[in-house]
Amino acid sequence: MPVLTIAFPVFDPIAISIGPIAIRWYALAYIGGIVLGWIYARALIKSERLWGGPAPITPLQLDDFILWVTIGIIIGGRTGYVMFYNPAYFVQHPVDALKLWEGGMSFHGGFLGCVAAVMLFCRKNQLPILSLGDITTAVAPIGIFLGRLANFINSELWGRAADASVPWAMVFPNGGPLPRHPSQLYEAALEGILLFAVLAVMVRMGALKRPGLILGSFSAIYGLARIAGEFFREPDPQLGFLWGGLTMGMLLSVPMILAGAILIVAAWRQGARERIQGAAQGRP
Repeated sequence: MPVLTIAFPVFDPIAISIGPIAIRWYALAYIGGIVLGWIYARALIKSERLWGGPAPITPLQLDDFILWVTIGIIIGGRTGYVMFYNPAYFVQHPVDALKLWEGGMSFHGGFLGCVAAVMLFCRKNQLPILSLGDITTAVAPIGIFLGRLANFINSELWGRAADASVPWAMVFPNGGPLPRHPSQLYEAALEGILLFAVLAVMVRMGALKRPGLILGSFSAIYGLARIAGEFFREPDPQLGFLWGGLTMGMLLSVPMILAGAILIVAAWRQGARERIQGAAQGRP
């Protein structure tokens, strides 16, 4: 057991309370992630330099897309949790699958929900799927970061028991007596701050000119970051460890890494958007 531990700063899970209306930190994380992501996405769209010309999506179209992606996150996240993390329970209690206020969301399910929202919106509005996917994933780490902070505030998804080499281990209120890794903060740093920084640098270096490059990089890097974080995170009690000590989060991240690698290679082979446009117009 660690010689030193940090006392968990107990938070009130309700951020704002006005009469019978209570807004939880987790809800604020979703709202904040969507709003801040929307602001950043509009800035990316307005910068022609980043695209090698006018962006293939207008700010007005992005405004319309926000509702679609919000619905995709909610439906996909909840469906993913039901299917991936607790199917046996929800088969016996199907009505409980609709009780979003009781918690239970899956990132991987939410990601698939976003993918579906992008594809449906682009099909309806005749927009390039990869470019909208690039914008969506470029801003996604903002919401992931806030979501992991909300997990920490709620004292949920805490880490595995830590040894004496981890002086910053914490005893979580509902995590038993053992000091544990604050894995929510590890994931906030890896999946949020680091991933956002890498994608932001890529965007500044012209990655949006290669449709699918940001989307592929997000998928691959997130998958690797999630697997790294899972080594410190306590598995969900209803699942525990799977084959060879793997967790559900690790297994679900492998397809993301493979799909991301394929998208990266395809985007790189296709060439930059400005060169393709120049060739179409007869420029060298």
